[in-house]
Amino acid sequence: MPEPRVTESRKALEQAIHVERSALARDLAALDEAQWAKASLCERWTVEEVVAHLTAGASTGMGRWLLSMLAARFDPDLHNDRRLAQHRGTTPEETLRRFREVVAGRAGPTRHTAAWLGETIVHGEDIRRPLGLVRTPPVATTTAVARFFAGRDFTVASRTALAGLRVEATDGPFATGSGAPLRGSTLSLVMAMAGRAVACEDLEGEGVAVLRARLRSG
Repeated sequence: MPEPRVTESRKALEQAIHVERSALARDLAALDEAQWAKASLCERWTVEEVVAHLTAGASTGMGRWLLSMLAARFDPDLHNDRRLAQHRGTTPEETLRRFREVVAGRAGPTRHTAAWLGETIVHGEDIRRPLGLVRTPPVATTTAVARFFAGRDFTVASRTALAGLRVEATDGPFATGSGAPLRGSTLSLVMAMAGRAVACEDLEGEGVAVLRARLRSG
């Protein structure tokens, strides 16, 4: 049976964000202190810090986001670190409580809902993979993110990463580009587009070497 067209209305994307946040909150509930302190796939942040970052994104409107960026002189790392510190609790339990409070909250600071769905999925994997936890979001969800990432460079150089490659998902309808072939699950393709070189281990085709080199030099 052909894969159905992915529904990508803002409402559907927001609902997908809430589903993924809820799933992450459930996984986080079982972590011990050492796991909360473990390095995530985000090079500078621990698991707890990534959770605080997600809370910050769900708690920040457009006006506050712009003011924060202005105060940081448009340095995204400084902006993110300040917002993270504001939403991190004094204990992992408090950090988790704060995250749970925004599970059903706003998608993100701007109306780029697919981008904030991507942030939720990617950061969820940033947390889960180092901890050995596994979640495969619905293909409709990851396909919506893959299409957004392939269409533009937003917070990550995702479109640039795929230049000159023929990318095809092995578990869904996502396909784009032309050139050296690159195949894998939609989730792994999303992670690779988000700059996570470790995801290349899950991909196949002549394009893997090209993409890996780009991510390592980026």
